[in-house]
This record gives sequence, C-alpha cells and structure tokens, in this order.
Amino acid sequence: MNQSELYLMMTVTGRERMPDFIKLYKDKGLETHFLSLGRGTANQRIMRLLALDETEKMVFLTVVTGRKWLEVKRAMSVRLRIEAPGVGIAYIVPLSAFGGKRELMFLTEGQGFEKGAEGTLKGTEQELLVVIGNQGYNEQIMDAARAAGARGGTVIHARGTGQEKAERFLGISLASEKDVILIVTPIEKKTEMMRRIIHDAGPGTRAGAIVFALPVTDTAGMTLRPQSEELEGGEAPEARPAPADPKEEAVS
Repeated sequence: MNQSELYLMMTVTGRERMPDFIKLYKDKGLETHFLSLGRGTANQRIMRLLALDETEKMVFLTVVTGRKWLEVKRAMSVRLRIEAPGVGIAYIVPLSAFGGKRELMFLTEGQGFEKGAEGTLKGTEQELLVVIGNQGYNEQIMDAARAAGARGGTVIHARGTGQEKAERFLGISLASEKDVILIVTPIEKKTEMMRRIIHDAGPGTRAGAIVFALPVTDTAGMTLRPQSEELEGGEAPEARPAPADPKEEAVS
C-alpha cells in the first residue's frame, strides 16, 4: 500500500456503534463521510459464530490517504477493539481518479495529500464511477453520464456530513439527503464522463455532484461494446435449436 495515494475507506457497523466511529474519525481529522443504511446477509449460523445481530447497519464512505488509513486503523484497534466480534469492519479500495480539484481538496483537507498523475491499476479495463449528488437529481447526473456514453447506473440513498467544510470549499451543504450513483464504464470513456458530470451536474448546479473513480479488475454480465459493433466485429451468439417436442420446451 502506498501511503501517499488515495483510497475509499468503507466502514460497516451497527447503528448503536455509529457515534463511536464518527467520534474517532473526527478526532483523527476526518469530518466528511457519506452514510447509508444497510443490512447484513449472513445466515443465522454465521451470525451466531461471529456474535453478530440482525440490526440495521450503517455504511460509511470516506476518502483517505494511505497514511491516514494506517493511523485510523490503529485507533480503531485500540479505542474501538474492532477485532472483537460484532463491532464492525473497515477496508479500503484504491482510487484511480477524481473529478475536480476543489472537490478533491475538500475531501482530503488536513491529510497532506498532493495531487499527482492519475492512473489505473495494471490490467483493468473498466472503472467504477462513484457520483455523490443531492437527492432527487440522479436523472440530471445520469443525463450527463449518458452524453458521454454511460449505459446505466445504480442509485443508493445516503446522508452527508461535514456541512461547514463543504460550504467553505464548495458552497454546498452536505447535511441534506444524498444520492450515490454507481456507474461502471470502460477506461477510455472515464475521463470524458467525469468531465461531463462535473460540467453539467457538479458544484454550482442543483445536483451539486462530486465524482471519483475506482478500478474494476473484472466484470460479469456486462457488454462493454455496442451490440451493433459486436455483431459486425465478432461472431453472433449461437442460436438455441428449437425443441422437437412442445413438452421439451415446457420443462427446459
């Protein structure tokens, strides 16, 4: 792990422990998070083994440097005993790009981060754009993304924190409800898509969106080329032969 690089830190904990995590992060200089409600999916046996309950969970999204992650990780171990069953989990995912210098400064204030060259992890062909905007403006955001070639996205409801810092840097409030839009895109479309989102739906617009990118190492169930291009440049999918007996079709 490179201590000078940026990462998306994801934290999952129960509602009752949420104030403890928020206080720790604030003490460590991390005041801006995006919170969403979640629920665990483990079966009853696994839940009992891990001493977990079935209460609703809180999911935190926070941008950190590698150095800040190591600092926070140590604090979670000492102060929160995060290794103990039922406390929560936290992990990091590398960021490959960020849309807008002001937005980057806003989310990394106090972490000593200096923006360098953007890049992607070796071997990746797609990236995940994470767009955070004001609730109710996901269509404005998606219209901007579609103009740059996006085929669709997924919307998650969240709430922002760090209102005073957001107003100082961006002139927007993060205390309001937020939509988090997830868009997977080929690498060659990433830069233009981020630019269009910031231009058409970024700070200064009603959507007030910020956007960053995460590397995607592999995908399943996604067609990355237009269908017409696939039919022209590759073999058409093999047609399934029609069943000889109507009964065969009913049970196939």
